[in-house]
Amino acid sequence: MTSKDLREDGLRAMRAALPGVFPDGDDIDLRDGKLGEDLVEIGLTSVWGALWAREGLTPRDRSLVTLGILIALGAETELRTHVRIGMTNGLTRDEIAEVIYHAAGYTGFPAAVAARTAAREALGE
Repeated sequence: MTSKDLREDGLRAMRAALPGVFPDGDDIDLRDGKLGEDLVEIGLTSVWGALWAREGLTPRDRSLVTLGILIALGAETELRTHVRIGMTNGLTRDEIAEVIYHAAGYTGFPAAVAARTAAREALGE
């Protein structure tokens, strides 16, 4: 698969997960001219194109896995985005809460509390 294919697959997967966020067209420039501007392009091809666009797990299942990983990493900024993506992919608020509860047993209470705070912010609560 070429980097162009990965980028196109990544754009499709990101647009499906975050409807209305990215304009149409394959030639959009996601760079902002600031430090680390290529990070979005790297994520677009390596995460969205190479992973989220794969067959094998549904987007809903990928959201469950991703939420658990982000909780374990303490990555609250990404967690906020992926809570919204999870809702787009069919997760319910109760299922997101269950992921947080379940993660508490493996990642510890402070990580679960931080995840709950991030999820509440993402859901506007």
